[in-house]
Amino acid sequence: MVKTEYSTQEIHRLCTITPVIPVLVVDDVKHAAPLAAALVAGGLTVLEVTLRTAVALEVIKEMAQVDGCIVGAGTLITETNLKDALAAGAKFGVSPGATNNLIAASEATKLPFLPASATVSEAMGLAERGYVVQKFFPAEALGGPAALQAISEPLPHVSFCPTGGISIKNAKDYLSLSNTLCVGGSWVAPKALLKKQAWSQITSLASEAMALKPTKKC
Repeated sequence: MVKTEYSTQEIHRLCTITPVIPVLVVDDVKHAAPLAAALVAGGLTVLEVTLRTAVALEVIKEMAQVDGCIVGAGTLITETNLKDALAAGAKFGVSPGATNNLIAASEATKLPFLPASATVSEAMGLAERGYVVQKFFPAEALGGPAALQAISEPLPHVSFCPTGGISIKNAKDYLSLSNTLCVGGSWVAPKALLKKQAWSQITSLASEAMALKPTKKC
């Protein structure tokens, strides 16, 4: 339980640094460092690199060297994913779900872990194990802010980082909820801007995201 408490405390800290955690899918390693620098320049210092590309681990290694950047690994679904992410320099891990094997593997390391829930039962099960900060995925498909608001009533002790279908248009709706610490989104680093290496535009999107700090609902 000690490792679980450390993991949850660190994840809570990371999720309260900025209102948005960029969810990044990077296909070209040469984009890693300038992308991280552009996001950090805009104020977004906590970044999630998804393990959805062949170069994701190399991207994590590059971003880990960027001053001011706290890079984590997303789409962790196996014990191997978790160990590889840790070796690459990831400071935290994120999963689209949660399995007993993956949780056990995370607890065997020092990598802070953000597991995901999609139902009240899953959220309750994770909370029983000490994971009171969870990812809510896929947020929009599961009912969006209305679903999270409903979940907060029986589970006020559980906080979330919702991801999946979130954009600049609806992010504030999530961030206004009492049980939402931050949101995850890919809109701050769209593929079109990565392809053009439009780093200044990405910095502008990051700055816009940083301004999403609405007053919490009771």
